[in-house]
Formats: sequence, C-alpha cells, structure tokens
Amino acid sequence: MTHIIAEGHRGYCARYPENTLISYRAAMQAGVDAFEFDVWLSKDGTPVIMHDGNAYRTCGVDRHLNDMTLEEIKQLDAGLKFDPRFAGERVPTLEELLIQAKAMRPEIMLGVEIKDMREETCDKTVSLLKKYGFFDGCIFYAFNARVIKYLKTAHGARTMGYPDFQMAEFEPDSYSYYDEIGINMRIMRSEIFPIYRDKGMKMHIYCADTEQDVRDAIAHGASFITANEIRPLLKVLKEE
Repeated sequence: MTHIIAEGHRGYCARYPENTLISYRAAMQAGVDAFEFDVWLSKDGTPVIMHDGNAYRTCGVDRHLNDMTLEEIKQLDAGLKFDPRFAGERVPTLEELLIQAKAMRPEIMLGVEIKDMREETCDKTVSLLKKYGFFDGCIFYAFNARVIKYLKTAHGARTMGYPDFQMAEFEPDSYSYYDEIGINMRIMRSEIFPIYRDKGMKMHIYCADTEQDVRDAIAHGASFITANEIRPLLKVLKEE
C-alpha cells in the first residue's frame, strides 16, 4: 500500500486544547506525519493560531482576533475551557509554533489552513514558513477559491481546496489551482462522493476518529487522513 499521511487536526485536539503548543507537542510525540493549524492576523498584523476568528468558543472572550493586538491575544486562556488541567495555555503565534516544530520534528509536514482570507495573511505565513524551512513540505488549505488561487499563482504553494459547494468565491477554473482535494467523512459516505473522487486528485479525508473511519477512508482511496483522535489512525495505518 502506498504510504498514507497521518495528520493531527489542530494538533491532538481530542485530548488537548486545540491549536495550542501542548496540543502540537502531543501530536508530534504521538508520531503523526503532519499536523494542521489555522492562521489569523492580530490587529497589529501578527499571524496567530486559532480556528475561529472569535475567541469566545475556546477562550471565553467574545472578541475577534482581527480586533485584538497581540498583547491582548496573549492574555487569553486557550486551555481552561477545554479542561482546567490546561489552564494558562496561551494562543500561540505562528512563529512560536514553527520554532517548536523545528526543535522537535524539523521534517514534519504542515497543513496550513488560511482562515483570515487576506493576501497579507498568505504572504506573512509563507514568509515565516520559508524562514523556518517548512514551506516546501507544507500544504495550504482554505475554504476560499480566491485564496487557493493566490497561494498557487503568487507563491507556487502546494494547495488543497474543498468541493465547490463548500468554497467561497468559487470560479469555473478554480479546480485548476488545486493540487489535492479535502473530503469530509459525511461526503465520503454520500452518493456525491464519486463526483469528487473522479476528479483524479489526491484526497485528504477528514476527520477519521475511529478504526472503522480510518479503514473506510483507506477503502475510499485516501492519500492523507486527518484525525482529532490520533490513536486509531496510527494503529490502523501501522497494521496496513
């Protein structure tokens, strides 16, 4: 069997607060091939890591990252709501995350989800990835076709978009800027799956959190499998 890439979603987010340094450390220690993270810009233009633009769900503060300075973002607690054991975990900057990855697993692949859909976000993210030597081994994700096109044409990035109906600003030629396509488990198990399989791109299937999920993703032709719960994914891939 061709090697299938195992990716930790937001680090190891089933067991650790998502998009935090401790979550990424745990994912790397568990043995994933790659991990995924989400990038926004602070009010003062620093790339920071969080899934939602608003800090309420994970940090309990109803403010958008774009409206907060880095100093204000660093006062957020990104661990307490997940579990009091992780109280005091901070929202990392992209640079802090890359420094940690460089120290622990310099060969690791990175799944870079652009959530702040500005070209400035793309440019600053690419610059930091190149600074720390990760750009050539990373894949950029976005739910926006304009962003995928920009990453491909301006930076020559390896890109992964999603099915057209999930994408903002999708154009007739948007698929031509994809290198790979992301398929969630619901679509994978639906009657529309063959439409996207037959496009002939490598498929990232997410999030496969049980052993049966992983086996199903393999059977559907996944080249890359993302999981919140990493252990079943690594167990099944080791057995294959």
